[in-house]
Amino acid sequence: MSASERQIQDAYKIAQDRYAELGIDTDSVLKAVDGIPISIQCWQGDDVLGFENKGGSLSGGIATTGNYPGRATTPDQLRADLEVALGLIPGAKRVNLHAIYLESPTYVERDQIEVKHFQTWIDWAKQKNLGLDFNPTLFSHANAEQGLTLAHPDAAIRKFWVDHTVACARISEEMGKQLNNPATMNIWIPDGFKDNPADRATPRALLVEALDEIRKQDTATAFHKNSVEGKLFGIGAESYTVGSNDFYLGYAATRKMLLTLDAGHFHPTENVGDKISTALLFVPELLLHVSRPVRWDSDHVVILDDALQGIANEIIRSGQVDKIHIGLDFFDASINRIAAWVIGTRNTRKALLISLLESAKELVSAEHNFDFTKRLAFSEEDKSMPWSSVWEFYCLSKGIPSGREWYNTVVKYEQDVLSKR
Repeated sequence: MSASERQIQDAYKIAQDRYAELGIDTDSVLKAVDGIPISIQCWQGDDVLGFENKGGSLSGGIATTGNYPGRATTPDQLRADLEVALGLIPGAKRVNLHAIYLESPTYVERDQIEVKHFQTWIDWAKQKNLGLDFNPTLFSHANAEQGLTLAHPDAAIRKFWVDHTVACARISEEMGKQLNNPATMNIWIPDGFKDNPADRATPRALLVEALDEIRKQDTATAFHKNSVEGKLFGIGAESYTVGSNDFYLGYAATRKMLLTLDAGHFHPTENVGDKISTALLFVPELLLHVSRPVRWDSDHVVILDDALQGIANEIIRSGQVDKIHIGLDFFDASINRIAAWVIGTRNTRKALLISLLESAKELVSAEHNFDFTKRLAFSEEDKSMPWSSVWEFYCLSKGIPSGREWYNTVVKYEQDVLSKR
């Protein structure tokens, strides 16, 4: 054992004793945080281009900024990059795929995709002991160029996207079956208008009709869960979004399906964590897309800030972790893409750990006794507790670099692999 490893163990023993004074068993906390899955978005590795077309381009309100070298351009490259990131992140993990990440020697239209186009991903996930999640891709396509998909006034275009989403549901269910690990399929559409619409009602009525048609052919099973994701606005849809949060909260509640809350899809000053306790009263489960908006939905790499901690606090405080699916959604091409995965996922896990180390019983007791002074004082003192010593020991126990050491692995991979692409 190295000197630094002994220091980490010694620091953990001190932290363990200090938390024990508050009635918190750090060993139990580590077991709990290790078992919470985080679904890592594959699209951080290739700038959301996918493998449907060589040299594909983005449209439909999706934009990636930056041109850092080393972007994955094949499925094998993307999986290799993911493996590097996964090896630097502790805890249970999943990988989230979009439909454009299919593998086929010839072009396959989106309403014709099948399980066979994702079988290599399924086999890989099984080998790596990963769960998979899935998303229909309703952007970057000729049938999305007018800014409308499932809410399009043309019935033929709506049917195309309905058929695509149903095909994705079949793939998602098969992923869950083969991995014996339920897959969550999230439906997001870019539909909206850049300027003020004259008719707000019709597109939403058409969207309800299309979603109901999808549900007729796509019923949730033990291996497949479907979710719908709202948005405040997007590029090209600044004035009106058909699938707003209000729309989807109502839809998910009345159809008893999952609701997706994306941290980047609200006003940057909104407390997304506050929405968790509300939504769970009306929908069976939640899917979270953890992202970081900066003045707009810009999908920045997640940092350990108040917004992230607020989300993690509400996940843990809810007591319904089993009903909340945590996924990441950011894509930054201005920095090393693998480092972005590692930074964002580790920060999300850190936030969950901090929440689990909170003196929750004392805070709740103080609140129920209307002792708001104690609640504030103790919640602030919790922030100074040695959670970082617990984190470092957690990483050490999992054979994962606990501090800056992980960066050396990424730099070497960039030198040996990414720089040669």
